[in-house]
Amino acid sequence: MTENQDANGTATIREEDARRVLAAIDADEAIAFLRGLVQIPSVNPPGDVVDAVAFCRAPLEAAGFACQEVEQDAGNRKPNLIAELHGGDGPTVCFNAHVDVVPTGALEAWRHDPFGGTLEGGRVYGRGAGDDKASVTAQVMAGVALARSGVTLRGRLVVNEVADEEIGGPAGARYVVDAGLIRPDYVIVGEQTLNRVCVGEKGTAGQTVTVFGRAAHGALPWEGANAIEGAAEVVAALRRELWPSLEARTHRYFHHSSASVNMVSGGVKGNVVPDRASFMIDRRLVPGEDPATVNAEIVAVAERVVADIPGLRVEVTPSDEVRPATMADPSGPLVHAMLGANRYLGLSTELTGFSMASDGRFFAAAGHPTIIYGPGDPKLAHIPDEWVGVDEVLEATRAYALAALALLGGST
Repeated sequence: MTENQDANGTATIREEDARRVLAAIDADEAIAFLRGLVQIPSVNPPGDVVDAVAFCRAPLEAAGFACQEVEQDAGNRKPNLIAELHGGDGPTVCFNAHVDVVPTGALEAWRHDPFGGTLEGGRVYGRGAGDDKASVTAQVMAGVALARSGVTLRGRLVVNEVADEEIGGPAGARYVVDAGLIRPDYVIVGEQTLNRVCVGEKGTAGQTVTVFGRAAHGALPWEGANAIEGAAEVVAALRRELWPSLEARTHRYFHHSSASVNMVSGGVKGNVVPDRASFMIDRRLVPGEDPATVNAEIVAVAERVVADIPGLRVEVTPSDEVRPATMADPSGPLVHAMLGANRYLGLSTELTGFSMASDGRFFAAAGHPTIIYGPGDPKLAHIPDEWVGVDEVLEATRAYALAALALLGGST
């Protein structure tokens, strides 16, 4: 990363530019920003992120970014920040991450104040410390450093910190993308990836299986058709017949295909044979799997099982959001730039995939090349005493800045 282009003509970074940008990152400022952001309780629901977005806007605006806040519905207190640093003609690079967080759960399970932003042992603790305010911090501080460095950029950098990710993004990234408010050439979505480059994310094809039976008095079960027992047979058959085959569906960058029965409901009273029972399957897809085929596989097993039990029938209903896996070109400029940043910093250059859902799916579905990258361990998301390492946040800040510098062709 010492020339303007590599042998393939892909933009890289001049050493002098890299040094100037990295020197503009203030470690104390970055960690103070993270702690302050964690101290703002942007819990979703209800999803009020007004104060969190204002907190992100302030340093970007002070550094020279043109900032605006956009909302799906005026007054819903779910603004999305679009901060732009304009350079010359060239591509648009978008940093995206979310400022909303999940509820704390039982406070007695926490050793640290969930909204204290406690700094202890090289870690920052609190709800959202990792998911996703560490990524927000790194993106904001990377943007500030690029602006302060004085390096001239070709194109523009957009820092897009959004609401509503934790409930599916309808008023957040989905709204921003669907409304065409940002039209980026490259998108780096901040999530907990241990600062590894994720070329995409798994797809999802959730299904609800409902078994219908016939009610009867619990003392006369033979007069009814027990929907719960039928549902149990379907679950057992899926685990026995379909789940093992999913483990054989692998992809070089992802964990294997998977499914899990995560919610069950049924019955009306302890002495009534249930005439209805349902369960929800969380189905995650690797690249190459077709959501329509996923539905057909589950239907085939469920209908065959229920056909052998008199008085029962079954329906399988896909969830509202069914989508294939996403993946950026592993050899494209975006992945090249992010890998180059990690290589420069001595971080991992092994490509991987993101198992959870992210706001990246909206950008990818709209045709914008998208990767996922950020500080923190995904295993720590949503748990009591959530934390992120200070060193991880600073590494991500440097990596975001260098990747953007490569894509925007920094020059003196």
